[in-house]
Amino acid sequence: MLQPPGSPDVPRDRAIPPVTRNWAGNITFNAARVHTPSSVERLREIVAGSGSVRALGSGHSFNAIADTHGDLVSVAGLPRIVEIDQGAATVTVSGGLRFAEFTGAVHRAGLALHNLGSLPHISVAGACATGTHGSGAANGTLASAVRALELVTADGELLVLDRDDADFAGAVVALGAAGIVTRMTLDLVPAYDVRQWVYEGLPYERLRERFDEVLSSAYSVSLFTSWRTERIELMWLKERIGDGDPDPAPDRRFGAVRADGPRHPVPGMDPSTCTEQSGVTGPWHERLPHFRPEFTPSNGEELQSEYFVAREDGRAAFDALARIRERISPVLQIGEIRTVAADGLWLSPAYGRDTVAFHFTWHPDTAAVTPVLDAIEDALAPFEVRPHWGKLFTMGPERLAGLYERYADFEALTAKLDPRGVFRNDLLERYFPGGRG
Repeated sequence: MLQPPGSPDVPRDRAIPPVTRNWAGNITFNAARVHTPSSVERLREIVAGSGSVRALGSGHSFNAIADTHGDLVSVAGLPRIVEIDQGAATVTVSGGLRFAEFTGAVHRAGLALHNLGSLPHISVAGACATGTHGSGAANGTLASAVRALELVTADGELLVLDRDDADFAGAVVALGAAGIVTRMTLDLVPAYDVRQWVYEGLPYERLRERFDEVLSSAYSVSLFTSWRTERIELMWLKERIGDGDPDPAPDRRFGAVRADGPRHPVPGMDPSTCTEQSGVTGPWHERLPHFRPEFTPSNGEELQSEYFVAREDGRAAFDALARIRERISPVLQIGEIRTVAADGLWLSPAYGRDTVAFHFTWHPDTAAVTPVLDAIEDALAPFEVRPHWGKLFTMGPERLAGLYERYADFEALTAKLDPRGVFRNDLLERYFPGGRG
């Protein structure tokens, strides 16, 4: 059972409620102690004195990736850092910051990130460590913007890595196995505006005929389907605005009809929690996420999975899922289809290939969802499908190891950086046995 900060054997780093479960509530942490250090120096002491420690970001993972039987460390209490270098076009932020906590400052400086995830509530370090992404055929994962990172290593020392370091590409999407990230430097681009249109009723057949064209029809495209009918219920198009006034949106696109008002991705839910739609132009950080930062998009009453295939296999993968939609739909709240550009980060789900991502938001019933995950993974197996590291999947380690060219290199890197196995947990032991020091 977790003990709150200030209990007799846990130094009082910061008075916060004890963390016992993840955001969705499907994972109860097994840690003996929880810490929220208020300084990097205190964090270094905790790591150096622990035999087993894991970092906790915003708790938006759906599996046991953050769990430990030792010390659980929340980085949310570390000093807030937002350092914008306009000349270099970068921002350096503390790892525990959520995207909504610094993107406004970046925009006011006339700069922007290339993309954002659907939730602005997630922490930057946690999102990058698991390969989280937004959408857009030319847009890489959130981690692809990382230029440098500082982390506390297993001996409590500070290590800084940048793109010139041989270990960098293995240490960004590292599942917490390389160390606890205290700050990250992210590449920026000039600030831009976005407008968001929603269309309804895209026929499956039209999507099959023009799959790449549909998913490339805006700066960021999200297709929402319940897998219950032969139609994509909602097509969200986020258009980046260039010079001059944008053209008005047509009433129909690809056979879908423009929505007559705001929509929520999950049928029946209040769209007031969603970012502005109906073509109202606004800054990038207020349009690229699906949800507004001032609202919690749900109460965590859901489970999530996501699977990634090469973009060239996207249409065939879509057909494979459509053939088992009777298995998927009864336990599904909503599915989402997005694109991600290739990157060179060793464990990124988009490593080495432009990607189509199939996301599933499930009802909170693990027993009912698990056999459906098996069915999805079998259906997508011909396409060398990769799961999202921070969401639910059932794929075994032997199969997963064959999906990443640098898998063994990552194991060697973690063994080098963490010879004592301080950052290892049950998930890492299962999937990366070669990473033991």
